[in-house]
Amino acid sequence: MNGKKLSRRTFIRDTSIAAAATLTGALAAKAQSSDKRSGQRKLNTSKILNYNPKMGYRRLGKTNLIISEVSLGGHWRAPWRDRSGGWWWGKFAKEEVPQDVAKNRTEVVSGAIDCGMNYVDITGAEECLCYGAALKGRREKMIVGADDSKLCPRRDEYCNVKAQLHNVEECLRHFGTDHLDIWRVQAKMDGTNTDADIEVMIEAFQKLHKQGKARHLGISSHSRPWAQHVIEKYPEVEMFIFPCTAKTREKAKPPTTDNIEEVKTGYGPDNKSVFQSLRDHDVGLITIKPFFGGSLFKNHGKPKLGVGSKQDNDLARLTIQCILNMNDAVTSVIPGLSTVYEVDNAARASYTRPLGQTAAEKDWLEHLTNERWANLPRQYSWLHDWERV
Repeated sequence: MNGKKLSRRTFIRDTSIAAAATLTGALAAKAQSSDKRSGQRKLNTSKILNYNPKMGYRRLGKTNLIISEVSLGGHWRAPWRDRSGGWWWGKFAKEEVPQDVAKNRTEVVSGAIDCGMNYVDITGAEECLCYGAALKGRREKMIVGADDSKLCPRRDEYCNVKAQLHNVEECLRHFGTDHLDIWRVQAKMDGTNTDADIEVMIEAFQKLHKQGKARHLGISSHSRPWAQHVIEKYPEVEMFIFPCTAKTREKAKPPTTDNIEEVKTGYGPDNKSVFQSLRDHDVGLITIKPFFGGSLFKNHGKPKLGVGSKQDNDLARLTIQCILNMNDAVTSVIPGLSTVYEVDNAARASYTRPLGQTAAEKDWLEHLTNERWANLPRQYSWLHDWERV
């Protein structure tokens, strides 16, 4: 059984690599032209963590970290059973990672490293425990961004420096490390943290940075106007995490009676794209929710053992490519990856991206994306706010 899985995985990877290799000359010229258009700097590959020549890498704003353009999201669904939707958001007894979970995460992390991915994004104590176990003895293989969703400033009682220092200390303890490469604070999803809250985050980070426990500061939010306000006002914030999908577009024109893009929220500059704010302030962007929380797929994101369906694999790969091609402000896409096969497929989105997409692929992707977008489940209806940004 294991031999069959391995050979099938290898076949998928090797055939795509072989196809790409036949067009090496054309791709090199095309890539150089694309780099000039997007303003990407020439990277020193000798300094890129887990460098794989097939993977694309981008600079994460003023952090100056070089991140794989497809990286590892912290959430995942259990591939062997569906536990309340499949998410591992429960507590582990005595903070011990169950054997099946540890095995799955170790295999997935190993696959990600082999593929050239070099960033993992973590948002909870259980994720810290899982990825800490998976990276034990090889912590240096991944750039780690983390925060604890139960201790973060999404709750008013934790909007103080003491609580946020404890938040990071707990992340470090659960992960089993002495520092975070990025403390990626989870702000309130609806954008109701005050400026005083942001200044608490910054003060806590400065203390942690001085102690060597956090090297860079990032923030995540589901509120575009609030995110833009933070990016514009606080130079201490080096990177941001927010949703992007295949439907997301950069707004370029003022709203009109025929094109109402958003109501006045009191946050963010009028009529300016958040992407332009990122560029203006050299803030890196890591994007989440590429698959509408799994609802982009017919099986609602519940993974299948093995390679999964061809339609889901193709849809995932083309969606990631669409987001990466959408905007030069995007540094990396971080899908939740449940199996090694999903890791391989996500990596192929970067490997084959220079080949471009055929007209038929674009039409197919647009059709399915529009269909699923029009029928977003209630818990993801807020993604509509991220269509024109």
